[in-house]
Amino acid sequence: MTDETNGRDEFDGPASPDHEPSASVEQAARRGEGEERLDIFEGVRGQDGNPVLPVQLKQGDMFAFSCHKGISCWNKCCHGADVIVTPMDMLRLSRHFGIRPVEFLDRYCYQAQWEKAGLPVAKLRMTGDDGSGPCQFVDDEKGCTVYENRPVTCRYYPLGLAAIKLKGQEGKDNFNFLVKESHCKGHDESKLQSVSQFQKEQGTDQYDQVNAGWIDILMKASSWASIGGPQGREIAPKTQGMFYMVSTDIDAFRRFVFETRFLEIYDIEKETIEVLKTNDAVLLTLGFDWLKNVIFGEPTISMNESVLKEAIAARREEFGAG
Repeated sequence: MTDETNGRDEFDGPASPDHEPSASVEQAARRGEGEERLDIFEGVRGQDGNPVLPVQLKQGDMFAFSCHKGISCWNKCCHGADVIVTPMDMLRLSRHFGIRPVEFLDRYCYQAQWEKAGLPVAKLRMTGDDGSGPCQFVDDEKGCTVYENRPVTCRYYPLGLAAIKLKGQEGKDNFNFLVKESHCKGHDESKLQSVSQFQKEQGTDQYDQVNAGWIDILMKASSWASIGGPQGREIAPKTQGMFYMVSTDIDAFRRFVFETRFLEIYDIEKETIEVLKTNDAVLLTLGFDWLKNVIFGEPTISMNESVLKEAIAARREEFGAG
């Protein structure tokens, strides 16, 4: 990525980083559409390429699965795995190693383009020249050496996570589906559990809460990709860079908030500003709220009244309104 994604670029006005157009065009284009679905986590994706079973599961639905050291496929799913590193993953794993997120990113991840949404994401780098080797955090005997802080993709497996939005519905609903890959023998085990029991055992709730804004953006951007975005445009490169920065380098976004005109432009309570200085999870929430406002025009963050009046006056002058 270029320097514009590292949080050091100047933020010099109330508009978005690259002056994205209003979301009204995109909203109008979607009025006639029906259901929109976006698969967020699709499993670690074995190399056999077997398709995911398209079975939607409710929280109370039961399924049989267990993974343990004695199983014949032990550690096999950790070879050549396709693991997106979510914002919460970045916080937990960097804390595990006693380093900051940008250091974790440099050491263990690579940048990929998530084609569904046309946005950059971080993925965990596998070993081997072609990336088909084991995960960097896997030990043949011990298994996952970062198990307490493992990525949420790994926590969900063998469940996938999808978000769905119905026509005329403002919000979205998340649901799970079962992933069955030929190498995985965990499905032959007798342990029976509900989806909600499995999620509680795997500790996915905290991850889902922190990642909620990130998932919202991916879903909306995916919808844009299907219709060409507002006015037929893709999300501009600079905005993509800002999305990647917030997702992967919270310290760069903190500098962006505190070392530019951000706090002059946006109406943030003083108590919240103090929290933002040290709380990475709260800062992430602010970052994705800001991006939803920038990209989609959502009222997730408010400008200071004086700045808003200045912007309106400038726009009037621009169009000769007086």
